[in-house]
Order: sequence, then C-alpha cells, then structure tokens
Amino acid sequence: MDDMDRRLLSALRDCGTDRRVAGAARALSWAGEHAALWLVVGLTGAAADRERRSAWLRGTALTAGAHLASMGVKRVVRRPRPGGQAGAEPLARTAGKHSFPSSHATSAAAAAVAYGALRPVGAQLVPPLAAAVCVSRMVVGVHYPSDVAAGALLGAVTARLGARWMAGGGVR
Repeated sequence: MDDMDRRLLSALRDCGTDRRVAGAARALSWAGEHAALWLVVGLTGAAADRERRSAWLRGTALTAGAHLASMGVKRVVRRPRPGGQAGAEPLARTAGKHSFPSSHATSAAAAAVAYGALRPVGAQLVPPLAAAVCVSRMVVGVHYPSDVAAGALLGAVTARLGARWMAGGGVR
C-alpha cells in the first residue's frame, strides 16, 4: 500500500509541473483551508434558499463537524506529510504537519453529501468541486492518496449519519 501511495502521489504531483494546473491546485487548496469554501457555500445557500435555510445551516454544521473530527484523528495518527518525499517540494503551505486524514477531503466530501441532498443546485455544483479540491491536495504534494481517501470516507460517513437531522428530523 505504501509503495502504491507514493507512486500515485508522484504521478499526481507531476501534473503540477504545468503552471496552469499548479495554479488551479493551489487556488483550490487555499479555498478549502479550514473548510472555508464549504462554510461559505453553506451559508450562501442558507441566505439564497429561504425555503431550505434550516437544511443548509444544518449541512454547514455537519461539514464543520466532519472537519473537526478529521483534525482530531490527525492528532492521534500523526502521519507526516509527504514533503520532499514526493520527489519535489510541495506547491502549497499547510496549516499543520500531519496528513492523515486529509481535512480538505473530509470537509469536501461532507459538503458533497450534505449539500448534494439539497437538489438541484447542491447536487450539480458541489460534488465536482469537492472532487477537484480532493485531487488538488495530491497535485500540490501535501497528501498521499490514502490520506485523501480516508478523509473523503470520514466526511461522507459523517454527513450521511447526519442526513436525518439535516432534513429536519431528530438525531437517531
């Protein structure tokens, strides 16, 4: 698994040698820092969609909660970031030195599941953007693919577990 992780990271990191790809990956990584992009999307959805304001706000809370959960897991696992191990220096700075799971992927997947339930806008726009944020973390060289996969799983499961609450029902 470790060898495959490194090979996949190297292949994705090589995409960052194209200045346009590197710029887009940096921008997506920056926007996803501390789940900021997803919190703005959720709050914008709540402001624009009065009919489903409560669901947007609850989805935003689920996304923030998933992000916090990933930060807690990071403190326990303490896997170092790839850094120069990927064959090149990272293209983006990071807020912390631990990589597992990717908090960017966690909040992106949580937003995709939570906001994706708010059709049609959430389902059409958020998942592709979430996928791009996830891939950007490998292109900039700060996460292994397994970090991103674990983060996406954590985010998706967190949002799915909160789906009933988000829809206005109680917590199971």
